Amino acid sequence: MKEIKKQTEIIIKEYLEKANLKKGDILVIGCSSSEIKGDIIGKGSDFNAAKEVFDVIHPIIKEKGIFLAAQCCEHLNRALIIEYEAAEKYNLEIVNVIPQIKAGGSFATSAFEGFENPVAVEELKAHGGIDIGDTLIGMHLKKVAVPLRLSIKNIGEANVVCARTRPKFIGGIRAKYNEE
Repeated sequence: MKEIKKQTEIIIKEYLEKANLKKGDILVIGCSSSEIKGDIIGKGSDFNAAKEVFDVIHPIIKEKGIFLAAQCCEHLNRALIIEYEAAEKYNLEIVNVIPQIKAGGSFATSAFEGFENPVAVEELKAHGGIDIGDTLIGMHLKKVAVPLRLSIKNIGEANVVCARTRPKFIGGIRAKYNEE
């Protein structure tokens, strides 16, 4: 578990350095605890591994005022667990479900237990994302997603893919763009 915590901390800190998320932005995270432990996604859920990842990430992003959206597994149609405050801010429709280890996944269950006022929503458009174990978070990212390369690519045995988003460039060759 020490290695999982260490890898998670490196990833979240490096991600936040590179992604330029702002206070009030949403970071979606999909996390397969099965993949972290070296099992096939959905076949070896490990609540303790997921909780370790959540317990490292949540306080770091909360301190920066960034909202965490924890993606549920396919059994809940990849719904998301977020703080009520985020749902209100972004006018998201709240749905009634409580994730469990085998229906929602260990990470979403950890988020539901760890948030102050958790709610579920079916969809949102996040400003950035971290996919731990190939959970397919892309459907929850704003357009245009830009891959971020970090110094490490795994948490445990799980592949980690990160993205930030940016506004679309429009207007063609005569347009001037804000490069920040």
